[in-house]
Amino acid sequence: MAGIYIHIPFCESRCAYCDFYSTTLLSHREAYIETACRELKSRLHELGGEQIKTIYFGGGTPSTLTIEELERICKCITDSMVIDDMSNIEVTLEANPDDLTEDYVQGLRTLPINRISMGIQSFHDRTLHLVGRRHTATEAIEAVRRCQRLGLTNISIDLIYGLPGETLEDWSYSLDQAIALGVPHISAYHLTYEEGTRLWRMKEQGIVSPIDEEQSIAAFEMLRAKLLGAGYKHYEISNFALPNCHSRHNSSYWQGIRYIGIGPGAHSYDGTNRRWNLSNLSNYIATPEGEEVPHEIEHLSMEERYDERIITELRTAKGINLELLLNDFGEHYHTHLMNQAMPYIDREQLIKTADNHLSLTPESILISDAIMCDLLY
Repeated sequence: MAGIYIHIPFCESRCAYCDFYSTTLLSHREAYIETACRELKSRLHELGGEQIKTIYFGGGTPSTLTIEELERICKCITDSMVIDDMSNIEVTLEANPDDLTEDYVQGLRTLPINRISMGIQSFHDRTLHLVGRRHTATEAIEAVRRCQRLGLTNISIDLIYGLPGETLEDWSYSLDQAIALGVPHISAYHLTYEEGTRLWRMKEQGIVSPIDEEQSIAAFEMLRAKLLGAGYKHYEISNFALPNCHSRHNSSYWQGIRYIGIGPGAHSYDGTNRRWNLSNLSNYIATPEGEEVPHEIEHLSMEERYDERIITELRTAKGINLELLLNDFGEHYHTHLMNQAMPYIDREQLIKTADNHLSLTPESILISDAIMCDLLY
């Protein structure tokens, strides 16, 4: 199986915390779509004939595109490959709540898109305004309900904890609101002050301050307790899903499945190489027909591929498949992993082994970065 990621680089405005590549030059949408379709057609061979299982429209804000523009990209995909049944493919669209009007959702229902990933982040208007979100908490709730009413029920919502000025009580309220919506998937991320973002500059100027470690731990523990209590499975460090509702596309990243990334700033992986398109829309759309869009490629060594396997698979509840690791990397790397993991297994019980998998325990998730570093080659 394989996946396609399509980076839609357009935003009406930039959120204060975001460091993903985006632009507010919406007038370039037409040229972008033409170039993206050319790139897609020219690169499908990189998937090696594998069956497409997931398509993901990320950004940026993909919902800034009109239904007609999204339809052109979807048609390009279906016209360019043999797909027996699009209903068997998970097709996700990232969307802002304020874009999901009645007409827009009705339009999405005419497309192959069958999953919505909605960036809500918080259910507190003061926080949403501070970080530059365009919607209110009420509009977010209405957007979810509208999608559900119109039959687009496979919905994931994104939340952020550790936002400036928010207390544990505020976080508890946002979690309760998310659970009450009954969405099948919730992603929750700790706020990171990425250098160069507006929020990072606000921190440097003393306008906002990061929360302390004690509150971070309490917020994460509350997240797990509430969502597990509501029937969600914690299947990846930042992701929770009701039974059989995990993100198939994101799961393919953690399993090392090959995918191609289309658009400026998009990344690709073929099992041994990583490729990324340069994050420059002007240069991207200026690519002459018949030439490759500006990009770079990194050829991964055996050691680098091993390290990536550890970092990605250990993020998941299932953990590292020891049999596959042995088959793919050999006895030397398998022995190294078990030797490095043994102190965590024997003394600290922060790693467990079961069904020939090695995985984190709930107690070790908060220090997972440090554990991963110890397991690398």
